[in-house]
Amino acid sequence: MEIILKQAVPNLGEMDEIVKVRPGYARNFLFPKGFAVLATESAKKVMAETMKQREHKVKKMVMEAQQIADTLKDVTLQIAVKVGENGKIFGSVNNSMVAEALKVKGYEIDKRMISLPEDHIKMIGTYAAHISLNKEVKFDLNFEVVPEA
Repeated sequence: MEIILKQAVPNLGEMDEIVKVRPGYARNFLFPKGFAVLATESAKKVMAETMKQREHKVKKMVMEAQQIADTLKDVTLQIAVKVGENGKIFGSVNNSMVAEALKVKGYEIDKRMISLPEDHIKMIGTYAAHISLNKEVKFDLNFEVVPEA
């Protein structure tokens, strides 16, 4: 029996994939739980149209993310922190502080999309944060940790 998976099922397949299973498995497990639908001709056509629309939406999101990345590549942030002797910071600089500095500049980037070379930066200097806007658009953003005036 051919079915179309509505969501990923372990050891069977991914979402919107057409797979062959035994009729009992489909009737007793997959259909009642809402994991799959029967792969009729009309369901296959609907799935193809859905995939086409999803692909178009993903392309649009990648283009928007690329535009944001292009504008952010030229931005250099300065994060002012309290400093003790030898340039050692009281506390540390983390991805939340980088996201906050971007927000001040007018860019809304979620802190979960930002990763630092170290978990916490504890010294003054210039660093690069890796920003991943989506699966295809990733870039490095330079920022500088400076002492407060």
